[in-house]
Formats: sequence, C-alpha cells, structure tokens
Amino acid sequence: MRTARYLIAALTAALLLPGCSAPNGSHDATAASGTDAGTWQFGKIAFKPCSLSSPVSPQSIDGRCATLAVPEDPAKPGGRKITLNLAWLPSNARGEPAADPVFFLAGGPGQAATEHAATVSNGLREVRKRRDIVLVDQRGTGTLSTLACKGNDGKPIAFDETRIADTATVADLAQRCAAALQGKADPRLYTTTEAITDLEAVRAALGVEQVNLVGVSYGTRVAQQYATRYPSHTRTMLLDGIAPNDLVVGNEFARTFERALRLQSANCHKVPACKARFPRDLRSQLTAVRQRLSAQPVEVDYRDPSTGVTKRDTLTGEGVLGLSHAFSYMPQMAALLPVVIDDAEQGRYAPLMALSQLVTGSMEGQMTRGMQWSVLCAEDADRARPDPADADTVIGADMSTMFFAACKAWPTGKRPSGFNTPIRSPVPALLMSGEIDPVTPPEYGDRVLKGLPNGRHFVLAGQGHNVLGTGCMPKLIGQFIETANAKALDGKCLDTIGYVPPFTSFNGWEP
Repeated sequence: MRTARYLIAALTAALLLPGCSAPNGSHDATAASGTDAGTWQFGKIAFKPCSLSSPVSPQSIDGRCATLAVPEDPAKPGGRKITLNLAWLPSNARGEPAADPVFFLAGGPGQAATEHAATVSNGLREVRKRRDIVLVDQRGTGTLSTLACKGNDGKPIAFDETRIADTATVADLAQRCAAALQGKADPRLYTTTEAITDLEAVRAALGVEQVNLVGVSYGTRVAQQYATRYPSHTRTMLLDGIAPNDLVVGNEFARTFERALRLQSANCHKVPACKARFPRDLRSQLTAVRQRLSAQPVEVDYRDPSTGVTKRDTLTGEGVLGLSHAFSYMPQMAALLPVVIDDAEQGRYAPLMALSQLVTGSMEGQMTRGMQWSVLCAEDADRARPDPADADTVIGADMSTMFFAACKAWPTGKRPSGFNTPIRSPVPALLMSGEIDPVTPPEYGDRVLKGLPNGRHFVLAGQGHNVLGTGCMPKLIGQFIETANAKALDGKCLDTIGYVPPFTSFNGWEP
C-alpha cells in the first residue's frame, strides 16, 4: 500500500440534504402550475424526478431533486452565489403528509447527504409513513459547490504516492488544493456556521414552520448548532454517533479506538470457542503486525476485490492500522479483523492487502477533503492538544498532529463565540450510540444528554459507529418523531441486539 495515498484516505474518513409559491408546507403531487410536466412543487422549490445513488454502493433509490442558490458569504447576500443540491423523498402517506419534514444531516465532515438516500430511507422507513425526508448536500460536498481537490481538467489533484507519510505530505496536498480553488470558492466560508444558515434558507424556501433534525456523526454537530440558533424551527432532534459541541474531532481517536479494540477482545474471550481460536488479544496481534510492517514493508501479491485482477503492492504498518480503524466502525466488518490480523501475524498478507485496497477506495469516494479541512481547521485545530497517554495506544501520539496537518496551508474561517458551548435546549431529543463505536463512544452521548432535559440516550450492545437502521431502531425512531417524546419509548426490543462474533475462518463464524 503506498503510504501517502493510504494516509490521506484514512485521515479523510474522520467520523463514515425561486419559482411559483405554494401554500406553506404544501406540495403538489401533479405537475405544478407554470412548470414542466413531471415537476413537483414544495413551497417555492420545483423538484424533478431523479435517481439517487452512492459512488461506493450499487444501491439507488427514486426521489425528487432540485437546487437552491444561496450566497457563498451570508453576510454579503449580493455577492457570489453557490448552488445547494437537494433531494426530497416523499412521504408514503395516502393523504397530506405531516407539516414538519425530516432534514437528514450527513457525517464526515465531507459526506454528501443525497449520496446516502437509500440508507437513510431504510433507516427512516417508519418515519416516511407520515413525513417527507429532505436531504441537503452541505456546501462544499457532492457535485455542486464542491471543495473537492481537482485540477482544471476535473481530475483529482495528484500527489507523490511514494512520499513518506508526514505532515508535509498532507500540507502540500492542501496547499495545491487551495490554489486550485482560487477564484472559484472561498474555503473560509464552508464551515458548520454557514451550513446551518443554508439549512434555514432551505426550510424557509420549502415553506415549513418546523423541521425534525436527523444527524449522523458530524451531522450531530450540525443538528446541535441549528437547534441552538433556530430553536423555534426545531421540532425534534435525533443524534446518531454523537459529537459534543466541545469535542475536538480527531483529538481523541487514539483513545477511543483503543477502547473499541479492548471491548472487542473482551467480548471474544467471553465465548470459549472464540477464545480458543484467538487466545491472544486483538490489540497485541495488531501491534505486532504494525511494528513488523513499519520496520519492513512487504510486497504482496493479491486479488483486487473490486476487479478480480491480480496485483502487487506494498503493505505498510500505516496501511494495517488504517484498515483496522476503518473496519472497526461496523460490527459486521470488525468481525473480520481477528482472522485477518491473525493471518498477517503468520505472514499471510494477501487478505489484509485486498481489504486495505477496498477500504482505501471506499474512503476516497465518500468524503470531500476540502470541505472537511474547512470545518476542522476553523472549528477544531486550534483547540487540539497532544495527550502524552496516546503514546501507549496502538495508534500512537502522532494521529492528532497528522489529522490537522492540512491546516498549515488551508485558508481558515472563523467560528462564532459560544460555538463550543455544550448544548442546552428543551427540544425533544433521541440519542443513539453503539457500545463499541471507535470514534464517538457512548460517553459522548451521555455528555450531550446532560443539556437535553427532554432527551433520552439508547446504547446498542455490540454495535459500532451509527446505528440508525439497526434492529428495532427504525420503529423507535418512527415513534419518537411522531410523538416528540423520547422518554415514553419502550426500548426493550433493543435487548435482542448483541455482540457479533468474529470470523474464526474466512467461511465465517464456526463455533
């Protein structure tokens, strides 16, 4: 694995939506007056049929798409405009849907909400029985108003994949990306603060009085900021994989990943068959493999999982670590880690190499680097502090430094005073965490819950990062958004969700 390429991809995956006016909150299911046939009016916005898909998934879903022009600088409404990409997943209600739609807020930072429409529709399937879902691609993401690092030819800006993975590698890429954006966009204006101004513009254009916010990972930061600034327009708030306002994103990854590894190993050793197959704990094996490959990378022949073509590439310690961190997000993927790392410790690297290649491509396709840097450099970088205790973790003490290396060269915006103040709000809120989440552990949700007197926090046993569609959560989410009462929910159905046993071989779990 070429070190620089994998490093950039791994760091990018920080935390894996004017025309004729209609009556407020109404939408015409037929062709709207004054528009082309096949156009649906929602407030002042005309939507057209579209197919919504993801660059890293074969899933697609039919929806309705539109755009909305907003000022790049909200303080200069007459200045340069940018275009927001919107998608509307109509309610399945037979009659008029509820007047308060759901706004889905994607993670990253750097993910485009519309690219996750199929996943969102599944997780919010109970909600769609009565409500519309609106996805807004946050400024800087997706295909419009993007801060993707591309040259004038539209191709990704290349960097020397043979370079050593260091802060200079990241800063150099950021400098060239910023140079390519000159005259096209001002990266200082692509932070969470501008994004919630955009959301408010979308709400007003749709003609609805209140919205229900559903935020995932970084999207939970966006939701908290919107609810704080626009409390009268926030009916409910659902937070999945919670990032507290005072969190320095990336500064605690070494410790939260360490926690996830230890929990996974402990759960394995509770099962006699698992303990017999993997007597050593996963952390020790991962550390040994990483140290060996950091000292001496190896050339590996492997079959590319996306094409089936046999390739040869270099596997490094950073590649092993990045794969392990990425796979720990989902329990079904984390279940592969013990057998893959165990194989690697025995000198069999092909499975690990193939999975590393797969993960790298997936990460590069999901995040917009420039937008991520705009958010992190303005909102987190100046608050990042190294923790000496990180030196004793698998990731080590350099993760935080590398995470913010781009900020040395990236144009940095501002955040308003009070931005990092923990939320205090009476808005009804449902919080969800996975027990083994490697980036937003349950303790983060507990912290945020302290400021939400009408909130409730569910922790799903054995689960990782983002649990929106897990088990009976879609049913509970539907009930919450319908009643706006999290404390009345009966969460007993979550007790059936448990630990996903690791693969004992590449055929799966064989007790």
